[in-house]
Amino acid sequence: MSTYPVVYEQTPAVKRSRLTVFFRIIMVIPHFAVSFFYGIAAWIGVVLAWVAIVVTGRYPEGLYNFVAGYLRFTMRLSAYMYLVTDEFPPFNGGEHPEHSVRLYIPERQNRYSRLKTFFRFILYIPVAILLYIFLIWIEAVAIALWFVAVIAGRTPEGFSGASGFPLAYVARAYAYGFLLTDRWPPLDD
Repeated sequence: MSTYPVVYEQTPAVKRSRLTVFFRIIMVIPHFAVSFFYGIAAWIGVVLAWVAIVVTGRYPEGLYNFVAGYLRFTMRLSAYMYLVTDEFPPFNGGEHPEHSVRLYIPERQNRYSRLKTFFRFILYIPVAILLYIFLIWIEAVAIALWFVAVIAGRTPEGFSGASGFPLAYVARAYAYGFLLTDRWPPLDD
């Protein structure tokens, strides 16, 4: 298991439903609607948390849990949308350890670095650049997965897992950006 506090795990689908893969972009529309409003609320929560951490050094527990839930929801939705899994994602940010995509976020820390939090927007720039590169990688793999799954009705396990590393980085990068951790997202683990 990873030494980084945010851990992404996936169990990629091998046998595929051609129909649900073919219409995946349509099937995620209800989740996009939920994600839009959930995301606005989460970003407001991150801004409020930023102020709270800069002033007090603490991340309010309710905000922490809400933002962490949004990140779990987003990662399950991303994995479904990018064809890592055929398991329809739940419409909430609960942990759902039975789901094929799991994101483990640690308990809230007692204290956060006020200085690192204050300068997070600047510190996030190199992370954002890598995040952009990994999102392109994920999209390229998803396009290839779509063609293979629609034609063959299955995807080789290694091919399906090609999104695992970049999705793990995406989860960690968002956790860092959402102030859930003070540690930079690593490229290993």
